[in-house]
Amino acid sequence: MAGLVGPLNENLRSLQEAFSGARIIARGNELNIEGDDATTVARLVGELRLLLEQGQVVDPQVVARTVDIIRADERPSEVLTAEVLRSARGRSVRPKSSGQKRYVDAILANTVTFGIGPAGTGKSYLAVALAVQALQAKTVERIIMTRPAVEAGERLGFLPGDLMAKIDPYLRPLYDALYDMLGTDGARRLLDNGTVEVAPLAYMRGRTLNRSFIILDEAQNATPEQLKMFLTRIGFGSKVVVNGDITQVDLPGGRSGLAELDGVLGKVEGVAFVYLSGRDVVRHRIVADIVSAYDAYEAANNGGGTRQPPREK
Repeated sequence: MAGLVGPLNENLRSLQEAFSGARIIARGNELNIEGDDATTVARLVGELRLLLEQGQVVDPQVVARTVDIIRADERPSEVLTAEVLRSARGRSVRPKSSGQKRYVDAILANTVTFGIGPAGTGKSYLAVALAVQALQAKTVERIIMTRPAVEAGERLGFLPGDLMAKIDPYLRPLYDALYDMLGTDGARRLLDNGTVEVAPLAYMRGRTLNRSFIILDEAQNATPEQLKMFLTRIGFGSKVVVNGDITQVDLPGGRSGLAELDGVLGKVEGVAFVYLSGRDVVRHRIVADIVSAYDAYEAANNGGGTRQPPREK
């Protein structure tokens, strides 16, 4: 009960704020729930209890995610306990929202998965976790992580070293996720022997990638021609994940190949599009608030309407 209600009843207060149509009263080891939302809140409390019984800590963030999952008519005890990988530090990597669970399921079920959503939704991190899982299960022989180096531009010439040394800062987020999954020594060993390759998108041209788990990050900064080139590199036994945020395009002129791909590939079998939103942000809560504030600002400056993501396929 202490874990369920939280310190100074903070979890109950979070529930009360989320469901104003319910009244929750804690009495000893019992909770009395009344009001129009009583049935939904009772279901939610039951799910939180299952999470506690499985060893998870229930805090206001977990309560907020559980509320979102319940409202999506899904079971938090299934979404939040689906382990993707156990990292080198012994930490379990799991989806933390229903959107992330759909994303993980889509990657497992399809050859090519597009993860489109704002910063902080776990697109890159979960993709790397699934890539490491596939490598450990020997369903692939190598991991290839790439991204366009659009931000570099003319500034590359002022950085020391060869091209790879200059491009390294733009690939650093992928390295960070890899080190977190495998530990510094394990990741370095796989990088040194070529089992894991991290390279700029331009290095993909002319290659055929068999039995590989390939991740293209920051794909909103790839042109339509670059994305076509990349997607035609897929060989036998390979799986591809393409991630991006179409609201953060750094390309000159803003012509992103990612924005139009749904219309091109939406009906291709084995290709899935998963759209994540501010509800799937798992960084500091202020990140979700920032994403929502930007969405509201853009809606207000577009005549009251904002571009909605295409229907998920």
